[in-house]
Amino acid sequence: MTEHTPAGLPGTIHHWIGGVAVPSLDGRTFDVADPVSNTPYAQAAAGGPADVDRAVAAARAAFPGWSELTGRERARTLHRIADAVEDRREQLAHFESYDTGLPITQARGQARRAAENFRYFADVVASLGEEAFRQGNEQFSYVVRSAAGVAGLITPWNTPFMLESWKLAPALAAGCTVVLKPAEWTPLSASLWPEILTAAGLPDGAVNIVHGIGEEAGQALVDHPAVPLLSFTGSTTTGRHIAACSARHLKTLSMELGGKSPVVVFADADLDAALDSVVFGVFSLNGERCTAGSRVLVERSRYAEFTRRLAERAGRVRVGPPADPATEVGALVHPEHYARVLGYVDLGKEEARLVAGGTRPAHLAPGNYLQPTVFADTPRDARIFQEEIFGPVVAVAPFDDEAEAVALANATEYGLAAYVWTSDLKRGHRIAHAVESGMVWINSHNVRDLRTPFGGVKASGLGREGGAHSIDFYTEYKTVHVALGEVHTPRFGGTA
Repeated sequence: MTEHTPAGLPGTIHHWIGGVAVPSLDGRTFDVADPVSNTPYAQAAAGGPADVDRAVAAARAAFPGWSELTGRERARTLHRIADAVEDRREQLAHFESYDTGLPITQARGQARRAAENFRYFADVVASLGEEAFRQGNEQFSYVVRSAAGVAGLITPWNTPFMLESWKLAPALAAGCTVVLKPAEWTPLSASLWPEILTAAGLPDGAVNIVHGIGEEAGQALVDHPAVPLLSFTGSTTTGRHIAACSARHLKTLSMELGGKSPVVVFADADLDAALDSVVFGVFSLNGERCTAGSRVLVERSRYAEFTRRLAERAGRVRVGPPADPATEVGALVHPEHYARVLGYVDLGKEEARLVAGGTRPAHLAPGNYLQPTVFADTPRDARIFQEEIFGPVVAVAPFDDEAEAVALANATEYGLAAYVWTSDLKRGHRIAHAVESGMVWINSHNVRDLRTPFGGVKASGLGREGGAHSIDFYTEYKTVHVALGEVHTPRFGGTA
């Protein structure tokens, strides 16, 4: 335990199935550690196929009652869930910060966003209409939605509670029931969902939570024949595996995968604003964010100045204990991930020029800490330019003209987000249209509008969620055609 251990930590984190906290059927558990001390503070139930099977059974039993409610009735429950989240926002933030290593100020923001997700999707489903088409006076066609069934949700460890809410809220709004498999490294905040959902009056079995290792509990959820759709956020490698396994049952998939997002800075940009955006975008959330602008491409005439200023700012970023309100970068989530990021730092020292960071801050002895790291003069074929590091590490490279900027921006297998900085808005739009990514921000950091589609292209994922697109994913459509007048069908075989 650390000196900033939050109150109320559970000794054991159980599954939640059919409205009841239960251990694994075989009694197995696994240790959960915090990233500052890297010592276990709790055990979590280690789910397997049998636990997933009973969770799916509970979700199927709850499905008729939940799905048959009107959208407005479900919306009322979602608003109560948002209220319950807000009532526990400080506890949530402290649990999240302790478990993930996120700075407490940023964890508070994640708790607020989780409540907003439920309020937003409640409003969406309460106001969502259906389509109708009229073909003159001859035929009328209309489209009805129905909930797709039991949704499998597999969530990552890098803002776990908020990303769980991002999937839970639209799934429930659409009328699906759920089996959620939280990330094994960060199950703590998920342990609060049972209390929150029960307080909101959600029917037993509408949400079920199975903890466990991805290769066991997650795999069982992917393979289950009674789970027709899966929403997954995580690595591209795991996403490819899920897609292959899901082909057998032709499951509907939504997958938000890896990213290596470019920030394109032209010479005419507001460099102060661009610098603020780059520093925040790649170092906030400990750099463990899918949309991080981890490749910074700067027009050559401003390249030296921008790189120098970026290195100076990275050196001043406050790295420290997650519970300290002054901390800007906390501890990376897990020793395995920390070692992986340090491996990329060592590789970067061979591939490019280290201009900031690259080591543990001297004042922090224990914990998974890394001073924000900047590499300059990065070749386009360097692994630190091509591969997702998922930590506070950024690669910088120059470009000479618009064509080269686009070529460099597109020179990875990923295509999640991109950022463009220029005072020439015509050029900004040209670049936005030419860059291969699902989302582009012009003269802005990552400001999300919940109404817009979220997702990527290439190796960054399949499908889109956000706004009505999320409801589309969790529902099936049926088109009903009705004849309004005489039916003139060609007569085959009508005469002898």
